[in-house]
Amino acid sequence: MDHLSYKTLSVNKAAANKGWVVIDAGDSTLGRVASQIAMILRGKNKPSFTPNADCGDSVIVINADKVRMTGKKWDKKTFVTHTGYPGGQRTFTPRELKAKSSTLLVERAVRGMLPRTRLGREQFRNLFVYAGAEHPHEAQQPVSVKLTK
Repeated sequence: MDHLSYKTLSVNKAAANKGWVVIDAGDSTLGRVASQIAMILRGKNKPSFTPNADCGDSVIVINADKVRMTGKKWDKKTFVTHTGYPGGQRTFTPRELKAKSSTLLVERAVRGMLPRTRLGREQFRNLFVYAGAEHPHEAQQPVSVKLTK
């Protein structure tokens, strides 16, 4: 006889209640907004969070070109990549990355906060970042979310 009054339910990909969320990154600090985006992408804001399933929402980030960084991080912080060839180490600053594309800065920050697994790559595909205030996802009826300070 089963005497447990509550059984733990694990959510799989088919049973996940996924939705769409719009986040306005304008005038927000990059790291703080990126950590909250990563939490929503993983689904950690839901009571049905399952660590081994993609149960997070799809996130639309608007106004990515207005994101802030504190202190002298625009010029002092460096990102290091490697092409894979000898002598292929490249360094660049957030200011150079934003000049290339303002969406890359937010995408890179969020990707660093997701797991480095197949599941993390699958969750990252649910992120859509736009530099301006418009986005082409009105058909999905996204819910606007106010980020906590």
